[in-house]
Amino acid sequence: MLHYQPTPVQEIHDEILVAAGVRLMVKREDCNHPTVSGNKWWKLKYNLAESARGGHSTLLTFGGAYSNHIYAVAAAAREVGLKSIGIIRGEETLPLNATLSFAKECGMRLHYILRNAYRHKTENASIENLHQLFGDFYLIPEGGTNELALQGCEEFASSILSEIDFDYLCLPVGTGGTMAGIVAGLKGEKPVLGFSSLKGGVFLEPEIKTMLKGFAPITIKSWRIETTYHFGGYGKSTAELDDFIFNQWHKHHIPLDRVYTSKMMFGVYDMIRNNYFDRGSTVMLIHTGGLQGRHAIT
Repeated sequence: MLHYQPTPVQEIHDEILVAAGVRLMVKREDCNHPTVSGNKWWKLKYNLAESARGGHSTLLTFGGAYSNHIYAVAAAAREVGLKSIGIIRGEETLPLNATLSFAKECGMRLHYILRNAYRHKTENASIENLHQLFGDFYLIPEGGTNELALQGCEEFASSILSEIDFDYLCLPVGTGGTMAGIVAGLKGEKPVLGFSSLKGGVFLEPEIKTMLKGFAPITIKSWRIETTYHFGGYGKSTAELDDFIFNQWHKHHIPLDRVYTSKMMFGVYDMIRNNYFDRGSTVMLIHTGGLQGRHAIT
């Protein structure tokens, strides 16, 4: 079992917040584990338990060359004594970047497939081919989103977030699994805003609805996806976003990655300036980790 370190809630003090009459809090899930941090810890918790229950000795998953998920699965497998295989989108590029170097150091076997074949990775023929290549393994989807991941994120919401006083909850969104689990765990009692890190993130809303339909016992409507703050798409940034990351570190000592949490936090600040949140309300942000991909900004 992965160790979980209880995480703090950090309040941000800023003149923008004073002017808007809004309290801004950050649940620092980036601090919950040194290498399997943020939402990855919750998404992997029950997948690791299921792997052990089924007697599997190897985890296999998918991701790009800079994938937080690949990094976390490799680290988790090493910690619990499992082997791991990463199916990496695209051709091998040497020297390996920091993410793939770390995964390899953890013992992960890296297997590259071309982008066209990668698009078909979840088809039965592709999975069977992987079994022929690697034998038995426990399969974790790209990004880690499946019903067991939703179970972990629901537990985070129902056991931890539900004990904190706030009026709005905001989090970054990639595949939508973390948001679906959190929405289910809060049972519609608090509005949840998900900030897409992907360009064209409108597809996330129907996907999250589908996840919730199969997972939550009731229909929950108090959530939505914000698609404005993607900064050009997944993994892309701008000078404006980099300046924001720099300022958050030097003013508030909050480290941010360029992929997920920084975009969500930038969006929240912008919405506060535009009076989206009620005066007197408390806005809670979830820091979902992923800091291994953070370039040095000092």
